[in-house]
Formats: sequence, C-alpha cells, structure tokens
Amino acid sequence: MKNILIVDDEPTLLATLKYNLEREGFAVATAADGEYAVAHARANRPDLIVLDLMLPRLDGLEVCRILRRESTAPILMLTARADEVDKVVGLELGADDYVTKPFSMREVLARVRALLRRAEAPAQDDSGTFSGGNLILDMRRRVVSKGGRRLSLKPKEFDLLSHLMRNKGRVFTREQLLDQIWGYDFVGQTRTVDVHVRWLREKVEEHPSRPALLITVRGVGYRFEG
Repeated sequence: MKNILIVDDEPTLLATLKYNLEREGFAVATAADGEYAVAHARANRPDLIVLDLMLPRLDGLEVCRILRRESTAPILMLTARADEVDKVVGLELGADDYVTKPFSMREVLARVRALLRRAEAPAQDDSGTFSGGNLILDMRRRVVSKGGRRLSLKPKEFDLLSHLMRNKGRVFTREQLLDQIWGYDFVGQTRTVDVHVRWLREKVEEHPSRPALLITVRGVGYRFEG
C-alpha cells in the first residue's frame, strides 16, 4: 500500500482528497500547514506528496524546496494561482507535476497514479556517455559538461536532455516526452515540456534564441542535433 501525504489548509478539500485517495487503496496522511508537513514527511517518508502552494507557517514552495533536498518522492503541486510563474518556480524547485484549482478528482487520481508508476519504473541503463556539440553527458554520474564546464541541471532537465541525446536525430512529440519523462498516461500539460526545453536551451546552447542542439520541429516537437 502506497503512503500519500496531502498538504492543504482547506479542510473540505483535504477531506475530499483523503476520501477519494483512500477509496483507491492508498494510505493517506494529512497536514494543514507547511511546518507540520515537513516534520511528517521526515518522520514517515511518504511515497508521494500532494502539496498546496498557499499554506500557513511555511508556504508550499519552501516546503517543496526543503523536501526535494531530502527525498525523491514525487511531488504533485496544487495551486489556485493562474500565473505561470508560480508553476514554473514550483517545477524548478523540484515538483514533478501540478494541478490548478479547481480541478477534477479524476485528473488528480490519474496524475497520482502516473507519478507513482514513474517512480516505480525500472531504471534505464545508467551507464555510458553521450556527446553532441560541446556537450558531454555522463549517465552513470548524472553529470553534463559544456566545453569542460559542469552544468547545474534540475532532475527533469537532465532526464529530458539525456533522453533526447540518447536518441539523437529522432523527433519526439510533446505528448511522447510527457509520457516518457514525466510518465503521464494521458495528454497532460504539454506546456511543461516547452518550459523545460527553454530552461535547457539557456544552459546548453551558445545562442538560446538560435538553438543548434535542441531543435524545434514546427508542428511536431523536438529533437537533439549535435
């Protein structure tokens, strides 16, 4: 039985999420503020965390920052904010996915199952080194260097880049990348892929506005050239 921690300060929503996740066979714990959420996660090591952004005592972004340093458990953010900046910041801090309120319970359950499947999936071959342009990617050490200088990549940035470099020249749609990197089992927020490609270009391209490595195939998706 997988253990899920739900962190939200809205009692009705907290109870609804708990009820529906327990019906799906999960063991569910709840927290109504950020400080308690961190303490509970440290003590109980949940398999997945559903985390609201707007929390008392310690906001969701700071909770995400702390937990990502200490745990690899998937984090699904809940946000009532429509501003893309909040979502981007959350993803950059290490959240694995987000849902914007109001949301359907079916969508939340699908994303929870997809994130758990992704976390349980057998690891791909983590040996070998791949290169392209002035990039060298070391799968075993999870290190990318550019012209001999080590780059600082977020986990999903590394996963996306390594997937594209291992399949150099092959075009992937956004939906394929969502499925293969994020583990979605349905057409999710393809904007997530675009955001991560943009972040990667800022780090790996000599001229991000004129990419030579991470190429957009108009109307289709992305490929790696090098």
